[in-house]
Amino acid sequence: MHTMSLEQNFKKACDEARKFTKRPPEKDILEIYSLFKQATVGDINKAKPSDVEGKTKWEAWNSKKGMSPKTAKEQYIKRVESLSGTYK
Repeated sequence: MHTMSLEQNFKKACDEARKFTKRPPEKDILEIYSLFKQATVGDINKAKPSDVEGKTKWEAWNSKKGMSPKTAKEQYIKRVESLSGTYK
């Protein structure tokens, strides 16, 4: 039996999140956004924006500073799986 790699599971979770038919609460959206950014980009690499939405997203991503991409991917997968049943 073939076990999916972390990369395959991460890609599957990204696809799953895009298929949500209902919008999760803002705190959950920010959580998966910040884990996705940390997993794919690493520590935040841009200045804090001045608009409210940009600032909120920046703060969410910045809260993951120092987390390894591997850990961020694992947490992203778990979070999307936990939301999937409710928002799919």
